Amino acid sequence: MGKTTTTINLAAALAETGKRILVVDLDPQGNASTGLGIEVEDREFTTYELLLDDVEPQQVIQKTETEGLMIIPATVDLSSADIELFSNEKRSFLLHDALRQTQMDAFELDYILIDCPPSLNLLTVNAMIAAHSVLVPLQSEFFALEGLSQLMLTIREVRQSGNKDLRIEGVLLTMYDKRNNLSQQVENDARANLGELVFQTVIPRNVRVSEAPSFAMPVISYDPTSKGAVAYRDLAAELTRNNG
Repeated sequence: MGKTTTTINLAAALAETGKRILVVDLDPQGNASTGLGIEVEDREFTTYELLLDDVEPQQVIQKTETEGLMIIPATVDLSSADIELFSNEKRSFLLHDALRQTQMDAFELDYILIDCPPSLNLLTVNAMIAAHSVLVPLQSEFFALEGLSQLMLTIREVRQSGNKDLRIEGVLLTMYDKRNNLSQQVENDARANLGELVFQTVIPRNVRVSEAPSFAMPVISYDPTSKGAVAYRDLAAELTRNNG
């Protein structure tokens, strides 16, 4: 649903405005880490160690090429975390506790963005319990709204079981093509059903956004004047306004 692309580019757009941003890569594929230029051989300490080995934040947080943007990278090791977490009685709160250690204060962060796994699992639950809000990228495709309803149910369950203050930051339409009737139909359905939860900003289908990860950089850096870069700057501005 464009989650990693949105994480990378929203983080870069926020950092561009002078905010201090941390990306937490919680996806075993490690695409957010790759997209922000962290080579696999440079990922000695990752979210796996943060969750399971009590490694301190200073050891896992790395700077990126973008000023003010940091990341806790991930590797495929994280794919076994679900099994290893299961026997831990605090299994759903490990990320919550790790990100609230007093050592985190030294980084003076304005936003932490968590890139979740593609499936709903124990890592996703950790992210939702650690988070203040959930931003939902929604591809402008036929089955997108069906997946959204399942996610909404999960958010409701997390509110009841571990994070009563969790809210939906907003639903973001991605891969949007205004010339395509289907994109317009998905937008109309989303706005009709979800109202103000849908961001005014939409992310267009844009080749520059697709190309940027292969150069290990956000589109904001790869092609600052592209439609995709402009859209993510607009999203960053809207998000900042919504949060006062």
